[in-house]
Amino acid sequence: MRHRKNTKTLGRKKAAREALMRSLAESLVLHGAIQTTLAKAKVLRGVIEPLITKAKNGTLSDRRNIMKVLYTEKAVKKIMDDIGPKYKERAGGYTRIKKMGTRQNDAAPIAKIELV
Repeated sequence: MRHRKNTKTLGRKKAAREALMRSLAESLVLHGAIQTTLAKAKVLRGVIEPLITKAKNGTLSDRRNIMKVLYTEKAVKKIMDDIGPKYKERAGGYTRIKKMGTRQNDAAPIAKIELV
């Protein structure tokens, strides 16, 4: 039973859900904005914001922790060198979610998540 369990499962097992979030996080870092379902965007916000907070400090330890989540060195380099320093003065809230309507085939709500 899932009593008082607050994890959004997105209809996936843990490994598949983590791989999905890692892939979406990397795409968001590399492209600045991505379009996905509203549920995935809300879960992604909880993954990407702690990474940006770590990137703000810019220590070697933080870089290694970010490398545990993002797949490629290109994404790690971009978040550490470009995105982290950009939000140095900001206390949080690095992403914005905009609702874009519904997907045509299954009417799933679509959202655009972007870096502020």
